[in-house]
Amino acid sequence: MLEFRTQGFNGYGVKYSPFFDSRIAVAASANFGLVGNGRLYVLGLTANGIVAEKTFDTQDSLFDVAWSEAHENQLLTASGDGSIKLFDIGLDEQFPVASWHEHAREVFSVHWNLVAKDKFCSSSWDGTVRVWSPERAQSILTLPTHSCTYSAAFSPHSPSLLSAASSDSHLRLFDLRTRPSASNHLTLSVPLHSPPQNPSNTSKTSISAPFPPSEALTHDWNKYRDTILAVAGVDRLIRVFDIRKASGPVAVLAGHDYAVRKIAWSPHLPDLLLSASYDMTCRAWTWATDGSAAATLPPMTPSGPALSLGGRELGRMPAHTEFVTGVDWCLFGAEGWCASCGWDERLLVWDVRAVVGR
Repeated sequence: MLEFRTQGFNGYGVKYSPFFDSRIAVAASANFGLVGNGRLYVLGLTANGIVAEKTFDTQDSLFDVAWSEAHENQLLTASGDGSIKLFDIGLDEQFPVASWHEHAREVFSVHWNLVAKDKFCSSSWDGTVRVWSPERAQSILTLPTHSCTYSAAFSPHSPSLLSAASSDSHLRLFDLRTRPSASNHLTLSVPLHSPPQNPSNTSKTSISAPFPPSEALTHDWNKYRDTILAVAGVDRLIRVFDIRKASGPVAVLAGHDYAVRKIAWSPHLPDLLLSASYDMTCRAWTWATDGSAAATLPPMTPSGPALSLGGRELGRMPAHTEFVTGVDWCLFGAEGWCASCGWDERLLVWDVRAVVGR
Protein backbone atom coordinates (compact mmCIF):
# COMPACT_ATOMS: atom_id res chain seq x y z
CA MET A 1 0.00 0.00 0.00
CA LEU A 2 1.29 3.43 -0.99
CA GLU A 3 0.35 6.66 0.78
CA PHE A 4 0.46 10.38 0.07
CA ARG A 5 -0.44 13.05 2.62
CA THR A 6 -2.60 15.96 1.46
CA GLN A 7 -1.42 18.08 4.39
CA GLY A 8 -4.04 20.61 5.51
CA PHE A 9 -6.57 19.49 2.91
CA ASN A 10 -9.26 16.84 3.25
CA GLY A 11 -9.78 14.61 0.22
CA TYR A 12 -13.12 14.63 -1.60
CA GLY A 13 -12.52 13.03 -4.99
CA VAL A 14 -9.87 10.87 -6.64
CA LYS A 15 -9.46 9.88 -10.28
CA TYR A 16 -6.90 7.85 -12.19
CA SER A 17 -5.73 9.27 -15.50
CA PRO A 18 -7.27 7.49 -18.53
CA PHE A 19 -3.92 7.92 -20.32
CA PHE A 20 -1.27 7.01 -17.72
CA ASP A 21 -1.33 4.28 -15.09
CA SER A 22 1.02 6.27 -12.86
CA ARG A 23 -0.95 9.53 -12.65
CA ILE A 24 -3.72 10.28 -10.13
CA ALA A 25 -5.68 13.46 -9.43
CA VAL A 26 -7.14 14.35 -6.03
CA ALA A 27 -9.65 17.13 -5.32
CA ALA A 28 -9.33 18.33 -1.72
CA SER A 29 -10.69 21.04 0.55
CA ALA A 30 -9.49 22.85 3.65
CA ASN A 31 -11.55 22.56 6.85
CA PHE A 32 -13.50 19.53 5.57
CA GLY A 33 -15.06 21.59 2.79
CA LEU A 34 -17.05 23.79 5.16
CA VAL A 35 -15.06 26.99 4.59
CA GLY A 36 -11.75 27.90 3.00
CA ASN A 37 -9.68 27.05 -0.04
CA GLY A 38 -9.42 24.01 -2.24
CA ARG A 39 -6.43 22.28 -3.76
CA LEU A 40 -6.08 20.04 -6.80
CA TYR A 41 -3.25 17.52 -6.59
CA VAL A 42 -1.78 15.79 -9.63
CA LEU A 43 0.28 12.91 -8.28
CA GLY A 44 2.75 10.54 -9.89
CA LEU A 45 3.52 6.97 -8.83
CA THR A 46 7.29 6.49 -8.88
CA ALA A 47 9.81 3.94 -7.68
CA ASN A 48 10.32 6.18 -4.64
CA GLY A 49 6.63 6.42 -3.76
CA ILE A 50 3.97 8.97 -4.62
CA VAL A 51 5.14 12.48 -5.52
CA ALA A 52 3.23 15.66 -6.29
CA GLU A 53 3.77 16.56 -9.95
CA LYS A 54 1.56 19.64 -9.80
CA THR A 55 -0.83 21.41 -7.44
CA PHE A 56 -3.42 24.10 -8.09
CA ASP A 57 -4.95 26.19 -5.31
CA THR A 58 -8.51 27.50 -5.63
CA GLN A 59 -10.46 30.10 -3.70
CA ASP A 60 -13.20 27.70 -2.71
CA SER A 61 -13.55 24.04 -1.77
CA LEU A 62 -13.18 21.31 -4.39
CA PHE A 63 -15.62 18.39 -4.32
CA ASP A 64 -14.84 16.35 -7.43
CA VAL A 65 -12.37 15.90 -10.28
CA ALA A 66 -12.55 14.40 -13.78
CA TRP A 67 -9.83 13.88 -16.36
CA SER A 68 -10.41 14.98 -19.93
CA GLU A 69 -10.98 12.07 -22.29
CA ALA A 70 -9.58 14.10 -25.20
CA HIS A 71 -6.48 15.77 -23.75
CA GLU A 72 -4.02 13.91 -21.53
CA ASN A 73 -2.98 17.03 -19.58
CA GLN A 74 -6.39 18.54 -18.82
CA LEU A 75 -8.79 17.92 -15.97
CA LEU A 76 -11.95 19.41 -14.47
CA THR A 77 -12.81 20.38 -10.92
CA ALA A 78 -16.17 20.89 -9.19
CA SER A 79 -16.12 23.82 -6.78
CA GLY A 80 -18.09 24.96 -3.77
CA ASP A 81 -18.64 28.41 -5.28
CA GLY A 82 -20.70 26.92 -8.11
CA SER A 83 -17.92 27.04 -10.70
CA ILE A 84 -16.28 24.41 -12.90
CA LYS A 85 -12.63 24.90 -13.79
CA LEU A 86 -10.45 23.29 -16.45
CA PHE A 87 -6.74 23.02 -15.63
CA ASP A 88 -3.84 22.09 -17.90
CA ILE A 89 -0.87 20.51 -16.15
CA GLY A 90 1.29 21.00 -19.24
CA LEU A 91 1.39 24.76 -18.67
CA ASP A 92 3.44 26.66 -16.12
CA GLU A 93 0.51 28.81 -15.05
CA GLN A 94 -1.37 28.17 -11.82
CA PHE A 95 -4.65 29.46 -13.22
CA PRO A 96 -7.34 27.46 -15.04
CA VAL A 97 -7.42 27.62 -18.83
CA ALA A 98 -11.23 27.80 -18.74
CA SER A 99 -13.92 28.42 -16.14
CA TRP A 100 -17.71 28.15 -16.16
CA HIS A 101 -20.04 29.56 -13.54
CA GLU A 102 -23.74 28.95 -14.17
CA HIS A 103 -24.68 26.80 -11.19
CA ALA A 104 -26.28 28.74 -8.35
CA ARG A 105 -24.92 26.50 -5.59
CA GLU A 106 -22.12 24.01 -4.93
CA VAL A 107 -21.09 21.77 -7.81
CA PHE A 108 -20.72 18.31 -6.38
CA SER A 109 -19.80 16.17 -9.38
CA VAL A 110 -18.23 16.45 -12.83
CA HIS A 111 -18.03 13.64 -15.38
CA TRP A 112 -16.50 13.49 -18.84
CA ASN A 113 -18.38 11.69 -21.61
CA LEU A 114 -16.45 8.52 -22.41
CA VAL A 115 -18.00 8.15 -25.88
CA ALA A 116 -18.56 11.69 -27.18
CA LYS A 117 -15.32 13.04 -25.78
CA ASP A 118 -16.12 16.67 -26.55
CA LYS A 119 -18.72 16.89 -23.76
CA PHE A 120 -18.91 16.68 -19.99
CA CYS A 121 -21.63 17.11 -17.38
CA SER A 122 -21.95 18.55 -13.89
CA SER A 123 -24.46 18.28 -11.06
CA SER A 124 -25.18 20.76 -8.31
CA TRP A 125 -27.07 21.40 -5.13
CA ASP A 126 -29.13 23.90 -7.13
CA GLY A 127 -31.22 21.02 -8.52
CA THR A 128 -29.82 20.94 -12.04
CA VAL A 129 -27.55 18.87 -14.23
CA ARG A 130 -25.75 20.75 -17.00
CA VAL A 131 -24.06 19.51 -20.16
CA TRP A 132 -20.99 21.39 -21.38
CA SER A 133 -18.35 21.51 -24.08
CA PRO A 134 -14.82 22.73 -23.34
CA GLU A 135 -15.01 24.72 -26.56
CA ARG A 136 -18.04 26.77 -25.48
CA ALA A 137 -18.33 29.56 -22.94
CA GLN A 138 -21.89 28.60 -21.93
CA SER A 139 -23.55 25.30 -21.13
CA ILE A 140 -25.17 23.35 -23.95
CA LEU A 141 -28.13 22.07 -21.96
CA THR A 142 -29.71 22.35 -18.51
CA LEU A 143 -31.61 19.37 -17.10
CA PRO A 144 -33.71 20.12 -14.00
CA THR A 145 -33.92 17.52 -11.24
CA HIS A 146 -35.69 19.82 -8.72
CA SER A 147 -33.58 18.29 -5.98
CA CYS A 148 -30.03 18.54 -4.68
CA THR A 149 -28.09 16.32 -7.10
CA TYR A 150 -24.93 14.78 -5.76
CA SER A 151 -23.94 12.66 -8.74
CA ALA A 152 -24.34 12.80 -12.52
CA ALA A 153 -22.67 10.61 -15.16
CA PHE A 154 -22.83 9.79 -18.84
CA SER A 155 -23.31 6.16 -19.79
CA PRO A 156 -20.04 4.55 -20.92
CA HIS A 157 -22.05 2.76 -23.62
CA SER A 158 -23.94 5.66 -25.20
CA PRO A 159 -23.02 9.31 -25.83
CA SER A 160 -26.61 10.44 -25.23
CA LEU A 161 -27.64 8.72 -22.01
CA LEU A 162 -27.07 10.66 -18.80
CA SER A 163 -28.05 9.64 -15.27
CA ALA A 164 -28.35 11.54 -12.01
CA ALA A 165 -28.77 10.54 -8.35
CA SER A 166 -30.43 13.07 -6.06
CA SER A 167 -31.37 13.82 -2.48
CA ASP A 168 -35.05 13.06 -3.19
CA SER A 169 -34.21 9.32 -3.32
CA HIS A 170 -34.58 9.09 -7.10
CA LEU A 171 -32.36 7.96 -9.95
CA ARG A 172 -33.13 9.83 -13.17
CA LEU A 173 -32.22 8.85 -16.71
CA PHE A 174 -32.09 11.46 -19.48
CA ASP A 175 -31.89 10.59 -23.17
CA LEU A 176 -30.53 13.57 -25.07
CA ARG A 177 -31.73 12.07 -28.37
CA THR A 178 -35.35 12.69 -27.42
CA ARG A 179 -37.13 15.90 -28.30
CA PRO A 180 -37.00 18.63 -25.66
CA SER A 181 -40.43 18.89 -24.12
CA ALA A 182 -42.10 19.34 -20.78
CA SER A 183 -40.10 16.32 -19.56
CA ASN A 184 -36.73 17.95 -20.47
CA HIS A 185 -35.35 14.72 -21.99
CA LEU A 186 -36.30 12.75 -18.85
CA THR A 187 -37.10 9.16 -19.85
CA LEU A 188 -36.98 7.32 -16.52
CA SER A 189 -37.31 8.26 -12.86
CA VAL A 190 -36.73 5.42 -10.40
CA PRO A 191 -37.58 5.67 -6.69
CA LEU A 192 -34.57 4.14 -4.99
CA HIS A 193 -36.53 3.10 -1.94
CA SER A 194 -38.69 0.67 -3.94
CA PRO A 195 -38.62 -2.88 -2.53
CA PRO A 196 -36.39 -5.42 -4.31
CA GLN A 197 -37.89 -7.23 -7.26
CA ASN A 198 -37.38 -10.57 -5.51
CA PRO A 199 -37.72 -9.86 -1.79
CA SER A 200 -37.77 -13.54 -0.90
CA ASN A 201 -34.06 -13.72 -1.76
CA THR A 202 -33.13 -10.74 0.39
CA SER A 203 -31.36 -11.49 3.65
CA LYS A 204 -33.75 -10.81 6.51
CA THR A 205 -30.87 -10.42 8.93
CA SER A 206 -29.35 -7.42 7.19
CA ILE A 207 -32.12 -5.70 5.24
CA SER A 208 -35.54 -4.89 6.58
CA ALA A 209 -38.59 -3.52 4.77
CA PRO A 210 -40.10 -1.04 4.25
CA PHE A 211 -37.39 1.13 2.72
CA PRO A 212 -37.83 4.80 3.69
CA PRO A 213 -36.64 7.44 1.20
CA SER A 214 -33.08 8.64 1.75
CA GLU A 215 -30.54 10.80 -0.03
CA ALA A 216 -28.61 9.21 -2.88
CA LEU A 217 -24.97 10.34 -2.80
CA THR A 218 -23.34 8.35 -5.59
CA HIS A 219 -23.99 6.09 -8.55
CA ASP A 220 -22.07 4.43 -11.36
CA TRP A 221 -22.73 2.60 -14.64
CA ASN A 222 -21.56 -0.96 -15.07
CA LYS A 223 -18.77 -0.97 -17.65
CA TYR A 224 -19.87 -4.23 -19.30
CA ARG A 225 -23.67 -4.34 -18.98
CA ASP A 226 -25.25 -1.30 -20.58
CA THR A 227 -28.48 -1.43 -18.55
CA ILE A 228 -26.97 -1.94 -15.08
CA LEU A 229 -26.33 0.87 -12.58
CA ALA A 230 -25.47 0.86 -8.90
CA VAL A 231 -26.70 3.58 -6.51
CA ALA A 232 -25.85 4.21 -2.87
CA GLY A 233 -26.27 6.86 -0.22
CA VAL A 234 -27.31 7.78 3.28
CA ASP A 235 -29.20 4.58 4.14
CA ARG A 236 -25.93 2.55 3.88
CA LEU A 237 -27.27 0.23 1.17
CA ILE A 238 -25.91 -0.29 -2.34
CA ARG A 239 -28.66 -0.99 -4.84
CA VAL A 240 -28.18 -2.46 -8.29
CA PHE A 241 -30.79 -1.51 -10.90
CA ASP A 242 -31.55 -2.83 -14.36
CA ILE A 243 -33.15 0.05 -16.27
CA ARG A 244 -35.07 -2.41 -18.48
CA LYS A 245 -37.15 -3.39 -15.43
CA ALA A 246 -36.75 -0.53 -12.98
CA SER A 247 -39.68 -1.27 -10.68
CA GLY A 248 -37.15 -2.09 -7.98
CA PRO A 249 -33.50 -3.04 -7.46
CA VAL A 250 -32.31 -6.41 -8.68
CA ALA A 251 -29.80 -6.51 -5.83
CA VAL A 252 -29.40 -4.83 -2.46
CA LEU A 253 -25.96 -5.04 -0.83
CA ALA A 254 -25.82 -4.38 2.90
CA GLY A 255 -22.85 -4.09 5.22
CA HIS A 256 -21.63 -0.51 5.62
CA ASP A 257 -22.19 1.05 9.03
CA TYR A 258 -22.63 4.62 7.79
CA ALA A 259 -23.50 6.40 4.55
CA VAL A 260 -21.88 5.20 1.33
CA ARG A 261 -20.13 8.17 -0.25
CA LYS A 262 -18.71 6.70 -3.48
CA ILE A 263 -19.07 3.57 -5.59
CA ALA A 264 -17.20 2.45 -8.72
CA TRP A 265 -17.69 -0.58 -10.96
CA SER A 266 -14.51 -2.37 -12.01
CA PRO A 267 -13.20 -1.59 -15.52
CA HIS A 268 -11.84 -5.16 -15.71
CA LEU A 269 -14.55 -7.46 -14.32
CA PRO A 270 -18.32 -7.10 -14.89
CA ASP A 271 -19.41 -8.17 -11.39
CA LEU A 272 -16.94 -6.35 -9.14
CA LEU A 273 -17.84 -3.13 -7.32
CA LEU A 274 -15.90 -0.87 -4.94
CA SER A 275 -17.47 1.36 -2.30
CA ALA A 276 -16.19 4.08 0.04
CA SER A 277 -18.07 5.01 3.17
CA TYR A 278 -18.26 7.31 6.14
CA ASP A 279 -17.59 4.21 8.27
CA MET A 280 -13.90 4.69 7.28
CA THR A 281 -13.73 1.57 5.10
CA CYS A 282 -13.56 0.74 1.44
CA ARG A 283 -15.26 -2.52 0.51
CA ALA A 284 -15.25 -4.82 -2.50
CA TRP A 285 -18.50 -6.48 -3.57
CA THR A 286 -19.54 -9.01 -6.15
CA TRP A 287 -22.84 -9.31 -7.92
CA ALA A 288 -24.05 -11.47 -10.81
CA THR A 289 -27.40 -11.71 -12.53
CA ASP A 290 -27.38 -15.50 -12.34
CA GLY A 291 -25.88 -15.74 -8.86
CA SER A 292 -22.80 -17.53 -10.23
CA ALA A 293 -20.41 -15.13 -8.51
CA ALA A 294 -21.81 -15.98 -5.11
CA ALA A 295 -21.47 -19.67 -5.81
CA THR A 296 -17.81 -19.62 -6.90
CA LEU A 297 -16.25 -17.16 -4.45
CA PRO A 298 -14.63 -18.18 -1.16
CA PRO A 299 -16.82 -18.24 1.95
CA MET A 300 -17.40 -15.01 3.80
CA THR A 301 -15.61 -14.09 6.97
CA PRO A 302 -17.63 -14.30 10.22
CA SER A 303 -17.70 -10.50 10.47
CA GLY A 304 -18.97 -10.01 6.93
CA PRO A 305 -22.48 -8.88 6.08
CA ALA A 306 -25.21 -11.12 4.84
CA LEU A 307 -25.63 -12.19 1.24
CA SER A 308 -28.32 -10.35 -0.70
CA LEU A 309 -29.78 -11.18 -4.09
CA GLY A 310 -26.72 -12.80 -5.61
CA GLY A 311 -24.22 -10.29 -4.20
CA ARG A 312 -21.90 -10.25 -1.25
CA GLU A 313 -19.01 -8.44 0.33
CA LEU A 314 -15.63 -9.86 -0.69
CA GLY A 315 -13.44 -7.87 1.68
CA ARG A 316 -12.71 -4.50 3.18
CA MET A 317 -9.83 -2.06 3.48
CA PRO A 318 -9.91 -0.34 6.91
CA ALA A 319 -6.72 1.75 6.75
CA HIS A 320 -8.41 5.17 6.63
CA THR A 321 -8.98 6.92 9.95
CA GLU A 322 -11.72 9.35 8.84
CA PHE A 323 -14.60 9.45 6.35
CA VAL A 324 -13.63 7.87 3.02
CA THR A 325 -14.99 10.11 0.28
CA GLY A 326 -13.45 8.90 -2.98
CA VAL A 327 -12.37 5.69 -4.67
CA ASP A 328 -11.33 4.85 -8.23
CA TRP A 329 -9.90 1.95 -10.23
CA CYS A 330 -6.70 1.98 -12.24
CA LEU A 331 -7.57 1.26 -15.87
CA PHE A 332 -4.25 -0.40 -16.68
CA GLY A 333 -2.16 -3.34 -15.57
CA ALA A 334 -3.29 -5.92 -13.02
CA GLU A 335 -7.00 -6.14 -12.30
CA GLY A 336 -7.04 -4.89 -8.75
CA TRP A 337 -5.19 -1.62 -8.18
CA CYS A 338 -7.23 1.31 -6.94
CA ALA A 339 -6.90 4.59 -5.05
CA SER A 340 -8.95 6.05 -2.21
CA CYS A 341 -8.98 9.39 -0.39
CA GLY A 342 -10.67 10.71 2.70
CA TRP A 343 -10.96 13.32 5.39
CA ASP A 344 -7.84 11.93 7.11
CA GLU A 345 -5.75 13.92 4.57
CA ARG A 346 -4.45 10.75 2.95
CA LEU A 347 -4.47 9.21 -0.50
CA LEU A 348 -3.98 5.44 -0.41
CA VAL A 349 -3.08 3.26 -3.40
CA TRP A 350 -3.80 -0.41 -2.76
CA ASP A 351 -4.59 -3.77 -4.34
CA VAL A 352 -8.16 -5.00 -3.96
CA ARG A 353 -6.95 -8.60 -4.29
CA ALA A 354 -5.02 -8.20 -1.04
CA VAL A 355 -8.17 -7.48 0.97
CA VAL A 356 -10.51 -10.10 -0.52
CA GLY A 357 -11.51 -12.49 2.25
CA ARG A 358 -10.69 -10.15 5.11
